[in-house]
Amino acid sequence: MDSRHMGESLPRLVAQLVASYASDERTQYIDREYLPARHVIVEICELLLELTYPGYFGRTGLTRHNISYHVGELLPRLWELLTDQVTRCLCHRHECGQGSRDEVVEPPCRDEAVALVTKFLSRLPAVRACLAEDVQAAYDGDPAAESTSEVILAYPGVLAITIYRFAHELYRLHVPLVPRIMAEHAHHLTGIDIHPGARIGRCFFIDHGTGVVIGETAEIGDHVKIYQGVTLGALSFEKDERGRLIRGYKRHPTVGNHVTIYANAIVLGGDTQLGDGSIIGGSVFLTRDVASGHQVTITPPVLKVRPPPGQELQQGHLGDGI
Repeated sequence: MDSRHMGESLPRLVAQLVASYASDERTQYIDREYLPARHVIVEICELLLELTYPGYFGRTGLTRHNISYHVGELLPRLWELLTDQVTRCLCHRHECGQGSRDEVVEPPCRDEAVALVTKFLSRLPAVRACLAEDVQAAYDGDPAAESTSEVILAYPGVLAITIYRFAHELYRLHVPLVPRIMAEHAHHLTGIDIHPGARIGRCFFIDHGTGVVIGETAEIGDHVKIYQGVTLGALSFEKDERGRLIRGYKRHPTVGNHVTIYANAIVLGGDTQLGDGSIIGGSVFLTRDVASGHQVTITPPVLKVRPPPGQELQQGHLGDGI
């Protein structure tokens, strides 16, 4: 389409698009004001990483003499950005519930946001202590790791868990939208999808990590190790009399302490419990409880290896039916 034809068709295309906006409000946010900004929430994640792992993220060359000044610079910036985004999200919730932005009064939303962000920031030292144990668990759990520095800088599981733990604190404070956007940012970076509502204990390690999914109501104990492709998901979804999904009930498994779940295992259902010390083998599909200390594996598949036509199978190599 050349510029002349575009000029002729532009008014019609504009009118069609605008009409489509008016016909379905689910995919537009017009005549309303309050939404969080994804790029700002990404910046918040980066500030949290810099505060959690000083010297590894953001500014380098930190010393005992300048660290207090550095943290004193970061915290007000984090407070300002997060308070603004939480205010927007609280106002958005009111705006959507009331149907008119004219009824939304921003100052009460900001007052609530200030209180929530203040509580969140007060939890940073405790979250950081928990993350130090996660880093140690990753180092202890992977013989390929040469140092905790390698774990912090290079392991996607540690990055995903770090952002999850902060998102979870905001989720516990009932902050809307921000925790989910944080979690999806981590998902985008790592391929690991952890809902911020999941409850995860101490010393948690995700090895490799790609394709891991942990649902909203999953509960995971201490010293748990899972591998790539593991799903802790829902078995089914309950619906009301109108066929709409019921929300808020437990849909995802409970995992005890010192449990290992190997690659591509799928564990489903809110009533499914994995007892302490249990081991779930690779590619297992599980919808029932596993008692403490038990192992679950699947029967190995039958492999068929055929040589090229006219060539005998070499001694020591796999043959048919092995």
